[in-house]
Amino acid sequence: MTKIFIDGSSGTTGLNIRERLKEYSGIEIISLPPELYKDNLAKAEAINKSDITILCLPDLSAKESVSLCTNKNTVIIDTSTAHRTLQGWTYGFPELTGNLELIKNSKRIANPGCHASGFISLIAPLTENGIINKDTVLSCFSLTGYTGGGKNMIKEYETEEIPLNKAPRLYGLSQSHKHLPEMMKYGGLTNAPAFCPIVAPFPRGMEVVVTLNKKDLLATESDIREVYKNYYTGNIIKYNENADENGFLSASKFANTDQMEISVFGSSENLTLVSRFDNLGKGACGSAIQNLNIVLGEPQEKGLVIK
Repeated sequence: MTKIFIDGSSGTTGLNIRERLKEYSGIEIISLPPELYKDNLAKAEAINKSDITILCLPDLSAKESVSLCTNKNTVIIDTSTAHRTLQGWTYGFPELTGNLELIKNSKRIANPGCHASGFISLIAPLTENGIINKDTVLSCFSLTGYTGGGKNMIKEYETEEIPLNKAPRLYGLSQSHKHLPEMMKYGGLTNAPAFCPIVAPFPRGMEVVVTLNKKDLLATESDIREVYKNYYTGNIIKYNENADENGFLSASKFANTDQMEISVFGSSENLTLVSRFDNLGKGACGSAIQNLNIVLGEPQEKGLVIK
């Protein structure tokens, strides 16, 4: 019986993961009563008794919980930003070259950020294969559903009448978004991209877009397509040659699923690279479950929703 503790099980991500694990056999969920959620002694006991602890906490709280772990056999999967670029932590994106084996053998796994997942899925294959230089300065914008903002943002959109929320809203205006370090590191870049995240008035879905000019490329459009086809051969991330939806691309096409779709559009001068998925699926909870499956030795797709 594998013992699993979800630290932060009352938040959006934690609740989603806990619900998914109801379908699993051979596991025991370690639970704390609400009055002990912030009790470090109780948390330390739960973490060290667990085989796997999944952290669904803000960054500072995640760091504190990691410091409570003294059991060298406990695997920690952290869904926060806190450890994604730190030495000693494995980045939990198994589709990246070499990452699957690292995740299998790691005791510290940092779950990717939602925007970062889309960006890295597009750029890592290109830098790895010499399609673009690592010092290229890229431009990226990303549309996300409001559920990625957690309980407070969900309440704001679903129960409060705020006129400005009725249209998409640009944020991260200072160009210092917390996902930028991992976007650079795992995208294989030496410069941060110009990044424009946008939250829109729909609950779930994400569409990450990177534009390339032919001067940025060391290969052709057909080379890029071929790289994606060869890079993504599993069931969770797939390249789609025919993603065009009558001249449009919906950011919510993969809402309530755990898959990701990569597509390429454009002309001989400019290309548009698009990654579409669910901000709570492959962008958060689905990714955590995928990493959990790898640790457990289960098929990666177990417990995931794949169309």
